[in-house]
Amino acid sequence: MKVSSPFSWWSTGAQKLAFGLLTPLAILCAFIMTRIGQPLVEAGADIVDFELAGTLSSAQAILQMWGGEGQIYAGLSLGLDYLFLLLYGSAISLGCVLVAQFWRDRVSWLATIGSWLAWGVLAAALLDAIENAALIQLLLGGQAVWLAPVARWCALPKFGLVLLGLLYVLLLGIPGLLLTFWRRLRG
Repeated sequence: MKVSSPFSWWSTGAQKLAFGLLTPLAILCAFIMTRIGQPLVEAGADIVDFELAGTLSSAQAILQMWGGEGQIYAGLSLGLDYLFLLLYGSAISLGCVLVAQFWRDRVSWLATIGSWLAWGVLAAALLDAIENAALIQLLLGGQAVWLAPVARWCALPKFGLVLLGLLYVLLLGIPGLLLTFWRRLRG
C-alpha cells in the first residue's frame, strides 16, 4: 500500500534543506530544555516524571516536591516544549520521509513503513501538545482528576512513536548514506 508523505508537496531539495535546518535546532532546543529542567531533577523528579504521573495525587506530589521555584522551571520547560514539538516533530518526520525515499526503489515495504512513521511522528507532536496543555493546567493548580491521566496517555504513545521514528532514521538512514557513499566511490 502506497502512503503519501506529509511533505509530498515539497521538493526533495526543500525537504533536505528543512531537515538540515530543523535537526540542529531541535537538538539545541533539547539541550536548552535539559538545562532548564536540571533544577527539577535536583529536586527529585524531572519533567518526564510529571508527564507520566498518571494520577492527580502523584502529579500534586511532584509539584510539591518542586516547590514554587521548581514550578517556574517546569512552566518554562513546558512552554519551550511547544517550540520543541514543532522542531522534533518536523525534523524526525522529514528524516523518515527522506529515508523512505532512499528505500522506495530498493525495498518498497521499508519505504511504506517510513511514510507511516512520518505521519506517526507528527501525531506524536500533536499528542505532546495535548499533554502539555494538561500539564500546564495541573501546574496552574487544576484539580480535575482527568488531567494527569490524559497527560500520561498522551505521553506514552508519543514516546513510542518518536522512538520508532528515530530508530527508523538511524537504523535505515545510516546504511543508506553508507551505501550511497560507497556507490559514488566506485562510481
